[in-house]
Amino acid sequence: MDIIERYLEAVAAQLPTDDREDIVAELRDLILSRVEAREEELGRALTDEEKEAILHEIGHPLIVAARYRKGPDSLIGPELFPYWLFGAKAGLTLIAAVQALGLLIHVLGAPADVGRAIGQAFHGFFSGALTLLGALTLAGAVMEHFNIKPTWLTKWRVRDLSAFGLADPAKWGASLAGSEKAKAEWLPKGARVWGVAVNDKPGVEALVSLIVAGVFVMWWIGVISFPGLGAVHLRGGAVGMEPAPVWAALYGPILALAVGGMAVDAITLIRGREGRLGWFLKIPLAGAALWVLWRLFEAGWWFTLTQGDATARVEGGAAQISLQALRAINEAGRDLGGTALTLGTVLTWVFAIMAISFAVNIVGYMWRIATAKAC
Repeated sequence: MDIIERYLEAVAAQLPTDDREDIVAELRDLILSRVEAREEELGRALTDEEKEAILHEIGHPLIVAARYRKGPDSLIGPELFPYWLFGAKAGLTLIAAVQALGLLIHVLGAPADVGRAIGQAFHGFFSGALTLLGALTLAGAVMEHFNIKPTWLTKWRVRDLSAFGLADPAKWGASLAGSEKAKAEWLPKGARVWGVAVNDKPGVEALVSLIVAGVFVMWWIGVISFPGLGAVHLRGGAVGMEPAPVWAALYGPILALAVGGMAVDAITLIRGREGRLGWFLKIPLAGAALWVLWRLFEAGWWFTLTQGDATARVEGGAAQISLQALRAINEAGRDLGGTALTLGTVLTWVFAIMAISFAVNIVGYMWRIATAKAC
């Protein structure tokens, strides 16, 4: 195959099929005209090396094909890149804070295992960072390719820009110092954080809930980890904690419940208020949470503690919702069995209180829907 045809074939492979023939024909005429002009100048036919020099002047096939390609020339264009960069910085800061918190918890609980904790923290940070950057790049590429322009990109307001003060380390330090003036500068009256007014209780609650749920989802799917979370330390040595089979069975429902809660919080933030839609969506979520708690109560076995060859189950149920069960915690020893009994009783009460809370929330949401004005 002639060197020119090989070059054109490489260019054609990168072109859209609809315009490929026309573009290749135009490019062939350009190349041949340059070859003919050079041959006329030299008075002889060109060698392959001389033809290749002309092709080098025209450009690499990938570069030449890009000149004819429709659509954006980059994954993240210059208009969207500053937003991508800010999101990357904010996300990496959050991941670093979560890993630092997990590292601190592990160091306080098991100071002899600091080296492994630091290694796990770095691993969790880099895993989360790669996932975050990949997700941001994918979202940005989709927005560039389909020319999607969200309202926050085109209809921003000056009063919403206070959130960007969070990127100023000096203001963080001044605020932590406790100065009222510094706090006023950091979050002035009427300031908004990510579009939410600091005195807007439902909006702030939705924002905090969205962030907490996002961290939980990343931990639940294994993107980030908290070193030492699955270990208990007693006088007899380290105790391993393994989840019971019920958690594997509820893995999907719990993930769907957390993602659903994030979606509802996002809707609240986008609409700028809760309203009937938010309350209506929260009713099935609260019902699903009650179902998950019922499944946990029905299983009655939640974790298994292991210390050497000894094992003890962390179990609970309706029988432990009593004052007698709470008194039994004081009488329980600090051995493996006593620790399992204590954890089982505490979790039983926690699950019960959560179930009551979700049930009350359902009634509250229904009451709000029935009494609120249409919005």
